[in-house]
Amino acid sequence: MKTGGQLIVDALVANGVKRVACVPGESYLAVLDALHDTDIDVLVCRQEGGAAMMADCWGRLTGEPGICMVTRGPGATNASAGLHIARQDSIPMILFIGQVQRDAREREAFQEVEYRRAFTEVAKWVAEIDDARRIPEFVTRAFAVATSGRPGPVVLALPEDMLRDAVEAVDAKAYRPVEAHPGPRQMAELAALLEKAERPLVILGGTRWSQESVAGVTAFAERWSLPVSCSFRRQMLFDHLHPNYAGDSGIGINPSLGKEIREADLVLLLGGRYSEMPSSTYSLLQSPYPQQTLVHVYPDPSELGRVYRPDLAICAAPDDFVAALDGLAPKIAPRWAARTAAMHEAYLKWSTPPMTGPGDVQMGPIMAWIEENTPADTIFTNGAGNYATWVHRFHRFRRFATQAAPTSGSMGYGLPAAVAAKRLFPEREVVCFAGDGCFMMHGQEFATAVRYGLPIITVIVNNGIYGTIRMHQEREYPGRVSATDLTNPDFAALAIAYGGHGETVEKTQDFAPAFLRARASGKPAIIEVKLDPEAITPLRTLSDIRGGK
Repeated sequence: MKTGGQLIVDALVANGVKRVACVPGESYLAVLDALHDTDIDVLVCRQEGGAAMMADCWGRLTGEPGICMVTRGPGATNASAGLHIARQDSIPMILFIGQVQRDAREREAFQEVEYRRAFTEVAKWVAEIDDARRIPEFVTRAFAVATSGRPGPVVLALPEDMLRDAVEAVDAKAYRPVEAHPGPRQMAELAALLEKAERPLVILGGTRWSQESVAGVTAFAERWSLPVSCSFRRQMLFDHLHPNYAGDSGIGINPSLGKEIREADLVLLLGGRYSEMPSSTYSLLQSPYPQQTLVHVYPDPSELGRVYRPDLAICAAPDDFVAALDGLAPKIAPRWAARTAAMHEAYLKWSTPPMTGPGDVQMGPIMAWIEENTPADTIFTNGAGNYATWVHRFHRFRRFATQAAPTSGSMGYGLPAAVAAKRLFPEREVVCFAGDGCFMMHGQEFATAVRYGLPIITVIVNNGIYGTIRMHQEREYPGRVSATDLTNPDFAALAIAYGGHGETVEKTQDFAPAFLRARASGKPAIIEVKLDPEAITPLRTLSDIRGGK
C-alpha cells in the first residue's frame, strides 16, 4: 500500500527524473513528503512562473521533460507564463498542480480552478487524477505526450485527498519515446531535389536535437557545400564560425540572408515550424504556398502542411532524419560552394558589433570582449527586449546546448533559466542577459541562485525604459511618451543585499574588470550596465526612429 504522493514520486523515479523545480503548497504536501526519501534534487523557487521557466530550461537543454510542482489557484496561474513559453517553443515539460479535494470540486472552493478548461490552450494535454491507482498510467502517459511528435508541456492536477489515499497500484514503468523514420523513397527524392537545385539552403530549428544530430547535419552540409541558417533563438544548432553558416533567420534578419532565402530554389526546413518571427511574418516563405521548393522535416504530422504546403514532407525527428542523411552524398561537386562562402562572409560582417554609439557605455566593445573572454561552452540565457539584440546578433554560438531563450518573446525568462542551467551544468559558465524591465519580472529568483550557491553572472542592460515598446511607440506616436519610463533599484546593491556580488558599469572600459571580479567572487553576480536610452538598437537611436530614419 502506497499513498498517492508516494506513487507520484515513484513514477518520477521510474522515468529517470533527477530534478524538480517547485514552490511548495499545502495542496501537495504528500508529494513533498515522498520526495524527502529520494535522491531527486528539489530546487525551491520564489515564484511559480520562475519555477516553470526553470523546468522549461531543463527540457530545452536536455530534451527530457522538465518537472515543475506548484500549488492550486494562484500558484498554477503564476506558472502559466512558463507553460506558454514551453508550448510555443515546443519544450517537453510536466507541471504537477495540487488541486482542491474531490468532494469540494465545482463549488468554487478555496483557490479552485478547473485546469482542463483553463490550460487547454497552453498545454498539449491537461488531466486530473481522481484515482491514486491510476497514477502510474497517467504519469507515464504524461512523459510520452510531452516528448512525442511536437514536444510540449503537460499538466496533471492532483486532488489533495487523492494524494493521501493509500492504495495498491502497479509499479510505474519508464515511457518509451515514439520515433518516426524517413523512408528510402523520401531520401532518394530529397537527393534528386538537391542534385537539380541551383540555390539551395538549409534552415535548422525546433527541438528534439542532440549533440549527435547537430554533428551529423554539419557533416551533411559539408558534403553538399550547403549554406545553413538557424531559426530564431535556435542558434546553438550550428557552429557560427563554420564556413557553411549563413546566419540566423529571425527578428532583425540580415537583409542579405533574407534575400537569399526568398531567392532560393530549394529550402530544406529541418526540425522547426518556421512560425511568424523566424519567417519575418511569413514573408520569407509565403503561406500557404512557398515560391521555393520546400522540403519540410518535422516529427509531428499535424504540423506538416499546417502553415506551408511542402513539396516533400518527411515526418521524422532530427535524430532519425540526420541518421538517414549519412547515406546521402552528391554525385558531382556542388555548384553553389562559392555562394555558400559568400553567405558566410556576409554573416561575419553582419555579426561584427559596432564600436561606437551614444552615451558613455557602448555595448559593441562589451560584446566583443565577452566573445574573447568566455569559454565556447558558456550557456547564454535571456528573456525578451531590445537589449537581447546584442546577444542575438553579435554572440557567435559554437556548441550545442549553450542557448536558452524564449522564441515566444516572454520577458523575465533569462534569470530563472540561468539558475536552472547552472544547477544542471555546475561546471560551465552561465551568463544571463536581461533588460531592467525584463529582470524585474522574475529577478526574485536571484535569491534562489544565492540559496543554492549558483554563481551565475547576470548582465542587466539598464536604460530606464521598456525599450522595445518605446521604440515602437516613437515610431507610431513620435514624441508622445506614455507608460514606458521605469524607475529602478540600484541593481548592484540589490545583488549584495541578496548575498551575491554586485557591480555597476557607467563607462565601457569598466565592464571587463567588473566581469572578471564577478567571476572571481564565486557568487551569483549582477553587473548593471547603464546604457543611454538613445542606444535603442545597435545602429539606430531613439531620435532616429522618432525622426523616421
